Amino acid sequence: MRIFHLSAECYPIAKVGGLADVVGALPKYQNEAGLNAAVVMPFYNRKFVHENEFEVVFQGATLLGTRRLYFEILKEKTDKLGFELFLVKIPGLLDRENIYSYPDEKEQFIAFQICFLDWINWSGQTPDLIHCHDHHSGLVPFMMYHSNLYRRLAHIPTVFTIHNGQYHGAFGWDNLDYLPDIDFYKTGLLEWNGGINPLASAVKCCWKFTTVSPSYLQELSTNSNGLEYLFYVERFKGSGIVNGIDTEVWNSQTDPMLPEHFTAATIAKGKQKNKQILCDKFNLSADKPLIAFIGRLVTEKGSDLLPAAIERSLTKHGDKVNFLILGAGDTATELALQQLKTLYPQNCNVFIGYDEALAHLIYAGADFLLMPSRVEPCGLNQLYAIRYATVPIVRSTGGLKDTVIDFGEEGGYGIRFNNVSVEDITASVARAVELYADSKKMLQLRKRMMGLDFSWYRSAKEYIELYQSLIPKI
Repeated sequence: MRIFHLSAECYPIAKVGGLADVVGALPKYQNEAGLNAAVVMPFYNRKFVHENEFEVVFQGATLLGTRRLYFEILKEKTDKLGFELFLVKIPGLLDRENIYSYPDEKEQFIAFQICFLDWINWSGQTPDLIHCHDHHSGLVPFMMYHSNLYRRLAHIPTVFTIHNGQYHGAFGWDNLDYLPDIDFYKTGLLEWNGGINPLASAVKCCWKFTTVSPSYLQELSTNSNGLEYLFYVERFKGSGIVNGIDTEVWNSQTDPMLPEHFTAATIAKGKQKNKQILCDKFNLSADKPLIAFIGRLVTEKGSDLLPAAIERSLTKHGDKVNFLILGAGDTATELALQQLKTLYPQNCNVFIGYDEALAHLIYAGADFLLMPSRVEPCGLNQLYAIRYATVPIVRSTGGLKDTVIDFGEEGGYGIRFNNVSVEDITASVARAVELYADSKKMLQLRKRMMGLDFSWYRSAKEYIELYQSLIPKI
């Protein structure tokens, strides 16, 4: 079964969020299960491209409205990522360093999609299925089925995965001419709220759409930045499949970023050693429960509540708990956290920015990981924490609700709360402090977490079953 994954991001080539982690892992595990899955993404002038060898496998020219574009399809020669990697390079448009935030971002991603379809069409390839990810590839299903240029591809099934339904990539009808030779009687399939909406169009036109957790599928009908009615109408076309994690990368026994490796049999010793190194680095005591936050400091993640919740917790518990924050984003939140570091130097520290090695050490050394998210389609951080026997403290939403069971319930191992509020966060911190004092219970939960399976093997199997339902006699 030949599958193409289309995405704006893919780890380790270019990453902003969880989209990159998914696209960088899912195809690899699908290939291990017997598929022939490849990734197609825009060319970015980044480290991975310079350090690896690529070959040009196709050259062509296309139109973006009246603008003529020349493009190349580059393939990484060794398939070192566990799948074929193809990059769409367009001089002057898709050959830059950053992924997002250019003034002509709309043109970048529309051109990316057109060049992909031109390549597949003109080279005579007939994949069994095309899997699009987020709005950056959301126009592909419409163009495949309703552009005269791509009639040869019109029978190919498409699956569209929504990693974050808050972002639609919408633009005005004045740019309709960017889409090549379309059936104008079908333009209603592009429309939402008076404009062209790639995410809405993908949901309408794809054969099946998926979300990155079952709960998020339900939540889109009530919170999707204006597409709620569409998701309600199309809900029977959707499936929720929880993301997996790459258990080869996230392996406490082999992770090269950890100073101390550990197994389920050596959890106590291994985590304490990592915790000691981490606390020494940030001038914190390793004898107290360490609660960490890793992620973007944005309202979506609930990070704006962290300063007040941390200060209230430290006031309530005195010298009995420590906090460590790794992230960047909203300037006001960054400043408030820095002030807490100054006010409580023995109990709170902050690293503004992102460091992959430090993140691994925090997952392995912290006792708890706090995720007070307002929106969390799936979440990977809690899965990394579980993998490294760190108790997740999460708001009950989206994938957090689907992957974390409160330790007060049968088979539970985490801490869940319902409301995005300082009160709920501090109440959960209090539960964490009390739980930490029960070393026997903590060890029991840690062993339980390390026995759970959130690997891509499970998730890849669910995607393959979905593909098979769309492709007869596979």
